Amino acid sequence: MSSGHDRDLLRHHGDVDAEHGLLDFAVNVRLDRPPAWLRQRLAAALDGLGRYPSAADDLAARAAAAARHGRDADEVLLLAGAAEGFALLPSLRPRLAALVHPSFTEPELALRTAGVEVTRVQLDPADGYRLDADAVPEQADMVVLGNPTNPTSVLHPAAEIRRLLRPGRIVVVDEAFTDTTPGEPESLAGCREPGLLVLRSLTKMWGLPGLRAGYALGAPELLAELGRTRPHWPINSLVLEAVIACCEPSALAESERAAAEFEEHRAGLVAELAAIPGLQVAEPARAPFLLLRVDDGEQVREELRARGVAVRRGDTFPGLTADHLRVAVRDPEQNALLVKAFRDVLGWG
Repeated sequence: MSSGHDRDLLRHHGDVDAEHGLLDFAVNVRLDRPPAWLRQRLAAALDGLGRYPSAADDLAARAAAAARHGRDADEVLLLAGAAEGFALLPSLRPRLAALVHPSFTEPELALRTAGVEVTRVQLDPADGYRLDADAVPEQADMVVLGNPTNPTSVLHPAAEIRRLLRPGRIVVVDEAFTDTTPGEPESLAGCREPGLLVLRSLTKMWGLPGLRAGYALGAPELLAELGRTRPHWPINSLVLEAVIACCEPSALAESERAAAEFEEHRAGLVAELAAIPGLQVAEPARAPFLLLRVDDGEQVREELRARGVAVRRGDTFPGLTADHLRVAVRDPEQNALLVKAFRDVLGWG
């Protein structure tokens, strides 16, 4: 796991597959821009860019996120996107990190780049890529997993994740997509378990990939260690405003409605894709994307691109192959275009 080619694969993300002008099913972001009310809040915050963000500003944003999860402000560390949380993981000085795969690759890349020993825990497709806590090596003092998991769309039971906790171990749960599941049924964001670190993102739900906004939840001493190498003013004023705005009751209500829409749209897309001969859909799916398997996947992906449709290649995720593709769930009209493109490419149009 040390070759340059392997690390290049870990660095690959869906935005590379989604070139301008293509119908984008490669990037898992709900909106092509933030909603109008959020843009207005961010625009109003521009006047504050002439001063450094203050400790009071930081506290206000942390308090908003804390209230959203029933925690205290000192249990929140604001981040420049959940990706910054992954980049900070080496600050926790693990000796052996177990990465549960297939999953988002940034944590492994950050840990390996810092010289941390990494072991991969490969989940079994025959078992629906379900988490088995017993498969994680006992000697691992850090475990990293996503819930729901990118790209498999699996939502792991919170009880199974808790089985990973033990003295001297940090369990990192990437919940970047948890707000896309109605009611967030398996979220651990409100749990005060020792050694538990939960990372959250505003990117996917609120159309903010260009802003980089997120936060970590955990014990104050754990968060202090996580952020010990950060520079002054690591979070800009617009991110602070975004965190406050997106944790308000009206935003949470909108998020819950959007999560319900994702469920409805995903169910329809699963049914239509699964009906295409030669195309396999990984189920049960609980996130706003689907993992597919099709023979000659690389050629299929290129033929979809030739028809103006971008999908995410799957072979950059450890444990998957070029025959795996990930597709985002869109509205029914866009989903119909994806289904038609697959049917045409596979000869069932």
